[in-house]
Amino acid sequence: MTDTALRQDGAPLPHIEEKGAFFEVEVLEVQHYTETLFSFRTARPQSFRFRAGEFVMIGLEGEKKPVLRAYSIASPTWDEALEFYSIKVPDGALTSRLRNIAPGDRILLGKKPTGTLVSEALRPGRRLYLFSTGTGAAPFASLIREPDIYERFDEVILTHTCRTLAELAYTEQLVETVRQDPLVGEFANGKLVYFNSVTREEGPRMGRITDLIDTGKLFEMLSREPLDPSRDRAMVCGSFEMLNDLKHLLEARGFEEGSNARPGDFVVEKAFSGEGI
Repeated sequence: MTDTALRQDGAPLPHIEEKGAFFEVEVLEVQHYTETLFSFRTARPQSFRFRAGEFVMIGLEGEKKPVLRAYSIASPTWDEALEFYSIKVPDGALTSRLRNIAPGDRILLGKKPTGTLVSEALRPGRRLYLFSTGTGAAPFASLIREPDIYERFDEVILTHTCRTLAELAYTEQLVETVRQDPLVGEFANGKLVYFNSVTREEGPRMGRITDLIDTGKLFEMLSREPLDPSRDRAMVCGSFEMLNDLKHLLEARGFEEGSNARPGDFVVEKAFSGEGI
């Protein structure tokens, strides 16, 4: 089944076609940030629903079968298109090809989004930390564009740690867009805090996020109290090592891990490391 061929203004609709467990959707925009990072937007089927923070399988047709990987949905639930943020791996099964997509190309989109980085998996709290490294910022790009997250928490702190300053471009641009957005800006202004750091070159803020938490430097720079499970909640997405380190760090401070079935003080995305290949 294919969506209606024309929009109300007479322009052709982007290609959307059902193919079994997938949609085949048209790529609308592509933006390259560095030699290793890019984002892209695709058409969104009318029937496709998700919760902010969830991921979905996306991919490309292969010689014998599709090549698929889990990708967090970076767009908010109210967006008419779908956004994804990706690493480029030269010999990666998927991204070695995906890195070359252009508007008009088509990719496969799974029909069943899922994941643990959703607000429903957290107990009520006053401050929400969104800890991310690399492309692990993608699910938080969705969450910070949802008015609901600012109704649930008094403050939302997005941290993003990368190797170089150039790799921070995605979240720097994202946060500026959120603050100026006519729908979300009025909720985010005064509540959204952005903190970034780098690990492999000189920058205004340097260090792995786990080290900055452990030493207390993060809270000194933010002028906030150290982590406290009676008040703070956390979501974590990034490299496998970062996920494990932050999980242990939070548990050592009395935080309890949550899930869709049993809300807790923090959640991590276990399905993948945030680095789609």
